[in-house]
Amino acid sequence: MRTKEDYIKGLTKMKRNIYYDGQLLDRTDELQMDCLNTIGVTYDEAARPENQKLCTAISHLTGERINRFNHIHQNKEDLHNKQDMTRMLCQKVGGCIQRCMGIDGTNAIYNVSYEADKANKGATQYHENFKKWLTRFQTEDLIGCCAQTDTKGDRMLRPAEQPNPSAYVRIKERRKDGIIVEGCKLHISEASVADEILVLPTRALRPEDKDYAVAFAVPGDWDGMKQVVTIHNFRPREHYKRGFVPGYTDSYLLFDNCFVPWERVFLAGENLMGGACALLFALFHRHSYSGCKPAIGDVILGAAALAAEVNNIHKESHVREKLAEIIMTIELGYAAGYTASDLGKPELYIPGMGFVPFGPGSYIPHSIYCNVGRCLSGEAVFREAEIICDIAGGIIATFPHEKDFKNPETGEQLLKYTKRNPKMSVEDQANFWRFLGDVFCSATGGIMNVGNYHGGGSPIMEQIAITTQYDIESRKKLVKYHAGMSGGDREVFSKK
Repeated sequence: MRTKEDYIKGLTKMKRNIYYDGQLLDRTDELQMDCLNTIGVTYDEAARPENQKLCTAISHLTGERINRFNHIHQNKEDLHNKQDMTRMLCQKVGGCIQRCMGIDGTNAIYNVSYEADKANKGATQYHENFKKWLTRFQTEDLIGCCAQTDTKGDRMLRPAEQPNPSAYVRIKERRKDGIIVEGCKLHISEASVADEILVLPTRALRPEDKDYAVAFAVPGDWDGMKQVVTIHNFRPREHYKRGFVPGYTDSYLLFDNCFVPWERVFLAGENLMGGACALLFALFHRHSYSGCKPAIGDVILGAAALAAEVNNIHKESHVREKLAEIIMTIELGYAAGYTASDLGKPELYIPGMGFVPFGPGSYIPHSIYCNVGRCLSGEAVFREAEIICDIAGGIIATFPHEKDFKNPETGEQLLKYTKRNPKMSVEDQANFWRFLGDVFCSATGGIMNVGNYHGGGSPIMEQIAITTQYDIESRKKLVKYHAGMSGGDREVFSKK
C-alpha cells in the first residue's frame, strides 16, 4: 500500500488539465494541499497496526492486503467495517474524508458490469475489463472518484429529448477500438486530486436513451477531458493554528470528443443496466453517509456542548434538550446504516420485482435502511446549524480576526472582553469562537452545509426510494383486518 507521500508524488507526474479561477493549476498547488492532507489521513491511518481490521482488507482478486477504500464488499462484516472506518476517519478530519466516492463507484460498477455481460450472453467483456482495471486500482492503492451527476439541461425532459444532446454525458461515436464521449459531469468531489475518475449514469434510462448508458474509467489527466475546480478552504491562520485543517474540492468535468478505449469501458448502451448502475452507486454512497454524517454530527454535538460551556449555560434544561435532539439524529442515522449492513446480501431491490440476486456475489447494503438513514441525517443539517446558532449566539458571526488579538493596541482588551466562563482559559474560549466561525459563518462552512444536505442525493430522492420500495400495501391489508374491512389480512407479515 502507498503512503501519503507516495500519493502526492504521483500527482506531480500528471498533466495539467485543471482550471481554477481562469488559470491552469498544478494538482499539488498550495491551494489544494488542505484537501490532499485530508485524503492523506486515509493512508496514514491504514498504516497504523491497530487500524488494520478497520482500514484494510484482503483483496478477493489478488489475495493481497489493500486499503479498504479500494475493496469490494465480500460479506456483512465488510459493510460494517466500511461504515465504522468512515465514521472514525471523518471524526479525525472534522468532516468529509473525500475518498468514499471511489469505493462506492467501484462496488456499483463491479456488480452492474457482471449483470450486463450476463444479459448480453457473453457478447461483451465489461466485467473482465473492470476486474483488470480494479486489480491495478487495488495494487497501486489509487484514489478514485465517481462522476455521476450530469448537467441535465431541461429538468422536464429525458436525456434523448434534450435540445442539447450532451446535457447528459453520452456516447457520441462508437469505434472499433473504443468510444467517443461528450458532455459534462458536475459537483464531482476530489476529482482534481484523484488518480482515476469513474464515470457512470445518473438516472433510469429508456431504450431511446441508450447512448447515455455509459460507464468507464479514465485517469484524472486524460486527453479530451478538462476540469474546472472549486476549492473549499477555511481562512488561513497565522497565529492561532487549528488542530487539523481540512480542505475539499469539487470539479466540473468537461468531456470534449473524449476517446475511451474498450478496455476502460464497462457499459455502452445497456439502458436497463445504466439505470441499475445509477441506483446502485447512490445506494452504496448513501450507506457511506451513515458513517460520515454521524461523524459530522459528533463534531456538531461537541461544538454545541462547548458553546454552552463557554457561555456558561451548559446546565440549562433547554441546552440538554437540544443536545439530546442532535444525539438522536446521530445515532438513528448510524443505526440505520448498521442495519443496512447487517441485512446486506448479494441482492438488489428492483421496483416491481423486489429483492433479486444481483452481481457475482459481493454484498449490497439493504436499500430501505440506507435511504432512511441518509434522509434523516440530511434533513437535519440546517436544524443542527440552527441549534448551534441558538446556543452560541451572534459572536461566531462577528468575532474579530486573529491579528487583532496580536495587536498591542487591541489584543489585551479583546481577551478581556472575550472571557465568559470563569473556569475556562480565555485563550481557549477565543480559539473556540474562531473554530465555530470557520465551520458555520465562512464560505466553506456554507458550502459544507449544502454538501451535507445534498451529498449522496437530496432528501427528496431518498423519500422517493423509500416510498417506492417499502411494502405499503401489506400494511394497508393489516389495518383493513383490524378495522374489519374487506381485503384485510392478519397473516400478511408472518407470510414473509
